[in-house]
Amino acid sequence: MVAIAHFRFYAELNQFLAPRHRQRSFSYALSRDATVKHTIEALGAPHTEVELILVDGESVDFSWRLQGGERVSVYPHFSTLDISALTKVRGPSLRGERFIADAHLGQLAKNLRMLGFDVLYRNDYSDAEVARIAAEDERIVLTRDRDLLIRKEIVRGCYLHAVPCDEQIAELVARFDLSGSARAFSRCLTCNGVLRVVEKSAVAHRVPTHSRRFYDRFFECEVCAQVYWEGSHVAHMRERVAQMLGGNGNRESIGVHGL
Repeated sequence: MVAIAHFRFYAELNQFLAPRHRQRSFSYALSRDATVKHTIEALGAPHTEVELILVDGESVDFSWRLQGGERVSVYPHFSTLDISALTKVRGPSLRGERFIADAHLGQLAKNLRMLGFDVLYRNDYSDAEVARIAAEDERIVLTRDRDLLIRKEIVRGCYLHAVPCDEQIAELVARFDLSGSARAFSRCLTCNGVLRVVEKSAVAHRVPTHSRRFYDRFFECEVCAQVYWEGSHVAHMRERVAQMLGGNGNRESIGVHGL
């Protein structure tokens, strides 16, 4: 006899389900000796998008084995509610976030670096490389590829529901509460290296003549040695940072760490 459990997925998790399962309770035939993680992913939802699982009203972790007859409620991440004392799905969230963006998210990576976040990105990353680096460096995977997030090596990830970059930024700011930890202009937009203050005389030969004449504050990437300075474009960039942070960034996060 096939064991049956009864499932209900909430909020944006429904987007991963077959249409017949969305926004409703439904019964599902279990694989033999199935864990709740295996079953949730078989239904379409990546484990990285799940924050809380209740089986008959009790919080369980991904390794819980379903026997049949249970009622399973599956919840996404809560951006405004702290459920750390209740959930058993994973340990404490990663703060001081370190990300790795898949090969299709170059613009997102650049914008997150502008905000000061540590984001690895290459446009030739394979899924296997992303998963390996995420596991080794304890990074959060950013992607729109559901199948990538199902890889067992990946502990934390974020499926980006939006396609436009600005909407993706808004998703991440809300989900990881990034507005308070942004340190704008502290990283190289090209390679992700940390910027350091350098003497004007040390980099003057690598700066255009008009910039040497009018500007005195210069920064150099510790990794690729690219030079940055506070030119006329910086005012526009600060407006961009404020926009990305939804107006919640403080003065410290918008402009005193770098340019």
